[in-house]
Amino acid sequence: MSRLLIIGCGGVASVAVHKCCQNSEVFTEIMIASRTVSKCEALKAELEGKTSTKITTAKVDADNVDELAALMESYKPDAVLNLALPYQDLTIMDACLKAGVNYIDTANYEPEDTDDPEWRAIYEKRCKEEGFTAYFDYSWQWAYKERFEKAGLMALLGTGFDPGVTSVFTAYALKHYFDEIHTIDILDCNGGDHGYPFATNFNPEINLREVSANGSYWENGHWVETEPMEIKREYNFPQVGQKDMYLLHHEEIEALAKNIPGVKRIRFFMTFGQSYLTHMKCLENVGMLSTSPVEYNGQEIVPIQFLKALLPDPASLGPRTVGKTNIGCIFTGVKDGKEKTIYIYNVCDHQECYKEVGSQAVSYTTGVPAMIGAMMMVTGKWNGKGVFNVEEFDPDPYMEALNKWGLPWVVDENPQTVE
Repeated sequence: MSRLLIIGCGGVASVAVHKCCQNSEVFTEIMIASRTVSKCEALKAELEGKTSTKITTAKVDADNVDELAALMESYKPDAVLNLALPYQDLTIMDACLKAGVNYIDTANYEPEDTDDPEWRAIYEKRCKEEGFTAYFDYSWQWAYKERFEKAGLMALLGTGFDPGVTSVFTAYALKHYFDEIHTIDILDCNGGDHGYPFATNFNPEINLREVSANGSYWENGHWVETEPMEIKREYNFPQVGQKDMYLLHHEEIEALAKNIPGVKRIRFFMTFGQSYLTHMKCLENVGMLSTSPVEYNGQEIVPIQFLKALLPDPASLGPRTVGKTNIGCIFTGVKDGKEKTIYIYNVCDHQECYKEVGSQAVSYTTGVPAMIGAMMMVTGKWNGKGVFNVEEFDPDPYMEALNKWGLPWVVDENPQTVE
């Protein structure tokens, strides 16, 4: 029996709530809290009568530590599952420390205003020390390690798909298939078609910032940085087909480089169609991806936030998206003195996801692992004091849960590799 507080009520949160309600033996009670409480109430109304999980709702400002802590102290959850924006990771972690509650999220911290002088000074120092310029990295949250240890609390970072499942795939590969992993290529393919000229499959602010930023990868103990979309490869994805993919910076590279001993290279690739890239470049060229406020008709607006209001809501894409996703990792390394290569991946069907939980597969592949990570924590299968990434725990119960709760995986021992 457990009580879970879920902060956020977007597409990913909707999937996680559905899956928690399917898993009532573990999640006997959940609270859905958001700034827009009407969304929480609508989701509650949709699920009541279909689950034995008791659902309550609340209004909360995820930018307000005191308000968050007061809600946690009132509800007394066993854990908080943060499915709000990555901008809010640190305030929610602060509130968990204040209220004495365990913390879980799916994506690492990103600053909302990248021109803030205090943040910019820290960012530029890190760029000089670490050698890459991504706006998002784990250093902000890893800095909470000692505070969570002293409080006797656990923070579990990055239990989405990538980061999350891809990192668990890595731990599983190391445990069962390799003595040493030398290279990891993380491949994220969305073969779905929503029919719009341009839309993003998750929060546009986060998606477009990630994609338009410099790429980077880990090689021989240091970062190698690239221009945005500089490195392109083609790959024939099982059940999806041949797709163009591009090297991006992604946060799990940083965590895996820290936690997987002896790894020599880690890269992350994501597929994009030419129409998406053309639209994005045009928007970037005219300043619509900027996070810096501009004055218009006597008021300040942030261009990328205004663009978000114009684009289709990712949560609305489910009924019209067809096709499949394929996300996984290609590993090379050594077992018993012999070189070895394997590919562990999941294929997810957009329409099957919609039939089950009313969501497209991109939200599904993040929402299901969010529930599983919370389940690992509240059942005690994963436990500790401090701040942890998912690859630091035993991967087997998580991998079993993926098969059970809708994300079955395949191990290919003779895969196509990436040059």
